Amino acid sequence: MSNRPGVGDAMPDIALETPEGGSVKPSDFAGRKLVVFFYPRDDTPGCTTENIDFSRLAPAFAKAGTALLGVSKDTPQKHRKFAEKHGLVAPLASDAETGGLSDRLGIWTEKQNYGRTYMGMVRTTYLVAPDGRIARIWDKVKVKGHAGEVLAAAEAL
Repeated sequence: MSNRPGVGDAMPDIALETPEGGSVKPSDFAGRKLVVFFYPRDDTPGCTTENIDFSRLAPAFAKAGTALLGVSKDTPQKHRKFAEKHGLVAPLASDAETGGLSDRLGIWTEKQNYGRTYMGMVRTTYLVAPDGRIARIWDKVKVKGHAGEVLAAAEAL
């Protein structure tokens, strides 16, 4: 875990697949602030709330010069349906590849629930400065009020 990038380190520049079939990577946002929020799964209660909250605040993030990107291991097709169903405007990307961005960040990890062990995404948010360095990390995010807290940090950066 010690090689996990922290505050002040460069955000790993690993491409993610977009629902439109293209790709996006952190360096595409160079010169702007970027919020990358990783969440476990499309269309689950916490993840839906988190995505709706970020989408609701998208105009304020834009005003603060900050791009948004929601990331999970779900397929691009699932992301497209999820966004349409909930009217999401914060862009989504798929980190389905083994060795992808969430693996590199150390947040795709072994989890335990009711005695069952499985691989899963730790809900984590990164605020990336315009120079591509990680400015702030929120680990094991609690959804309620999170998007607003991230917005305040982005405005202050």
